[in-house]
Amino acid sequence: MQDKMMDAFNAQTRQMFEPMRKMNSLMLNNMEKMTQYQLEAMKRYSQMGTERMRSATEIEDAEGLKDFGAQQAAMMNELSQQMQEDARVMSEMSLEFKSEMEKLFGEAGKQMADQANATAKGEKSEQPAKASSQSSRKS
Repeated sequence: MQDKMMDAFNAQTRQMFEPMRKMNSLMLNNMEKMTQYQLEAMKRYSQMGTERMRSATEIEDAEGLKDFGAQQAAMMNELSQQMQEDARVMSEMSLEFKSEMEKLFGEAGKQMADQANATAKGEKSEQPAKASSQSSRKS
């Protein structure tokens, strides 16, 4: 009998912690994806900056300075577009994470409601037995 009680306790404990485990896993996966994307973005931006610095060191005359200025304007346009794309991707990742969290909380809420209903049904079936046993004691 004690083994059955321990098994039931372990099963209830697993059920109780399962939503938290899923949430932690989801948060960790999201953090990992976002961190990876940000590292890749930082690498792209640093490469762009390094390329511009190399180009600046190769300026030898006024014509080279003029070309560098034109390239600088094109690079700024490219950088602006890349930053917009990065912001869009990060926003999509955030929305995906939000939807997954909402789904997880919905599932956990349903599971808790089902458990509460099952417990309430169990208590209702036990109440008449308790009432009859108490009334039998009074006589």
